[in-house]
Amino acid sequence: MAPKGYLALVLHAHLPFVRHPEHERFLEETWLFEAITETYLPLLRIMDGWERDGVEWRLTMSMTPTLCSMLDDVLLRERYLQHLGRLVLLADREVERTRTLPEFHTSALMYQRAFQQCREDFDKKYKRNITGAFRHHMEAGHLEIITCGATHGFLPLMQNHPEAVNAQVGVAVSHYKKTFGRAPQGIWNAECGYYPGLDKALDRHGLKYFFVDSHGILFGTKRPRYGVFAPIRTPGGPYAFGRDQESSRAVWSAKLGYPGDPRYREFYRDIGFDLDINYLRPTLGDIETRSATGIKYHRISGDHKELHDKEPYVEQEARDAAAQHAGHFLFSRQQQILHLDSLMAGQPPLIVSPYDAELFGHWWYEGPSFLDQLVRKIHFDQQDIALLTPSEYLEKFPGAQESTPSMSSWGYGGYSEVWLEGSNDWIYRHLEKTAERMIDLARRHENPDALTRRALNQCARELLLAQASDWAFIMKTNTVVDYARKRTETHIGQFIKLFEMIESGTIDESVLAIIESRDNIFEDIDYRLYAPLNGKV
Repeated sequence: MAPKGYLALVLHAHLPFVRHPEHERFLEETWLFEAITETYLPLLRIMDGWERDGVEWRLTMSMTPTLCSMLDDVLLRERYLQHLGRLVLLADREVERTRTLPEFHTSALMYQRAFQQCREDFDKKYKRNITGAFRHHMEAGHLEIITCGATHGFLPLMQNHPEAVNAQVGVAVSHYKKTFGRAPQGIWNAECGYYPGLDKALDRHGLKYFFVDSHGILFGTKRPRYGVFAPIRTPGGPYAFGRDQESSRAVWSAKLGYPGDPRYREFYRDIGFDLDINYLRPTLGDIETRSATGIKYHRISGDHKELHDKEPYVEQEARDAAAQHAGHFLFSRQQQILHLDSLMAGQPPLIVSPYDAELFGHWWYEGPSFLDQLVRKIHFDQQDIALLTPSEYLEKFPGAQESTPSMSSWGYGGYSEVWLEGSNDWIYRHLEKTAERMIDLARRHENPDALTRRALNQCARELLLAQASDWAFIMKTNTVVDYARKRTETHIGQFIKLFEMIESGTIDESVLAIIESRDNIFEDIDYRLYAPLNGKV
């Protein structure tokens, strides 16, 4: 029996490029290590389980070029194994320490098993090749991996320089082909950022579809008949899929979302902040600044509880909650689909539910269990809904209304406010000027000598890295602001240094080599992507 409608689950997997070979250990590199341990390896395990058990599943996942570059970096792979080794040692010590603390001992054993399994899976099962493991599921026809702008640059704030947009998209597509052996069908524009005309830039690089937030569709011109429940075809060619608010709210909402259930693990209480720092040093090193270890013994326990009053975590109760929430999510989508089916004659409804991948496992520890239960329930327990990818929907139902999405983003306010406001607006005059200089360099250097070409390519890398939306986001959220400022200033400063060398005709190869070795992303980059587009979008 044909389903009444379809569900597209979309996970956006991204981290900014953080690589510091000049330091033996670097705190911000743990962003990657935590994501591998708590999100990417757990996601691979549930995908392997679906494959093993004959579950029919579809999932769409953006893997950004910066994330893939770090996952494939030999230095970072080795550092991750060392990181896992330290976690295993810490977990072993915790098992001993908590033997007389029964309320925590079971969880200590849970972490011991989890870290040991991560080390076994990463080193032996996946041969340290996380991108290759995801590629396996893509080639099996279950997972659709899409791309994102080269460094997660926020494209609406680059539209004054279409060449900069062209480079973000072009480098991403080229990197995807090298990583996954085929051309990407879709793209996740960073922060769901869109402006009218971006569709033409995407089409130039062969991309078939992208995503926007709900209001990007609903305030489009013409307003589409089916709202966000069917894709629209843009004037430039690619299709736009709109985010469904209802299914997003069930997971994202701080007050109404599932991750706030009191049975789930409390993210913000960690032994890295609770235990004596001298106890932590043997495994975490000579630390001066406390940081999270990933070992957390408490549950959310309700809004009325202060952090120091949180109750002990009980794994089985949390897993039961994940199963209940998966059932509730499925029931709600069934009711939603049945209602939409009665209104959308001749057009099967599609619910697009996108989330940050790191929500599943890192921020919401039980998220992978929720996802596992949901996909299995969809396969075994009902026939109203089928999972599919955006590409499959376009193949099945090629007709779509033409409309132009409105300028939009996701995040607070929905119109770029997170990435352009008082805490971070200072960066854009520098990014604008740097982009202008890069475009001019590409225009004037059509056939440079080998050393100059290296410098030009490194200029392109530095501009791309400076454009990462992560730095503006961090400044806005007031987390590691000093690091975000330093990264922005460093990349622009290195661009200026190289620019002046190129202009003077005296390139210092030793200085260039040092910068290349540190910011070694996009090995095959071609600076000519910044060549002037003669005013084209």
